[in-house]
Amino acid sequence: MAEETTFLQNWVFSKFLLPFLLVFFIVFAILEKTKIFGEGKKQINALVAFVIGLIFVGAVYPKLVVGNMILFLTVAIVCLFVILLIWGFIFGDEKGFKPENWMKWVLGIIGGVAFIGGVIWATGISDNLGTFFKGTLGTSVWINVVFVVVIAGALALVLLSGKKK
Repeated sequence: MAEETTFLQNWVFSKFLLPFLLVFFIVFAILEKTKIFGEGKKQINALVAFVIGLIFVGAVYPKLVVGNMILFLTVAIVCLFVILLIWGFIFGDEKGFKPENWMKWVLGIIGGVAFIGGVIWATGISDNLGTFFKGTLGTSVWINVVFVVVIAGALALVLLSGKKK
């Protein structure tokens, strides 16, 4: 079956036009804000940004670095958005229901675990987790997880009992 493509997936658009426009607009905005060439010199700022954008598109490695950084940025923004949505649902100060502090902590931990589980599912790591927890390696992982949980619980008890005095 043939795969459908759009004009946004064309190599001219993705490897030339988008990186050029990104660099052009960023450089133009910086030149306008800093007023390096003086007040009201939009033509000079646009021409310099145009040349820098063309030089940028001609270089391969910087374009790859910026492309990877933009991909990371978009994933990070979506993850931050999901975290803030969960935060707003749990810790929102609405005039109706106001959870107690212990409820906020419990709901925050559940929300954090749900977020981590969602990231594991969305990235496809969950498909390989079954093989990771089997065999001798899996036994070592579970022993270490239990050990860390016991130490964290002991530390929490010591710190909480120290505050009550």
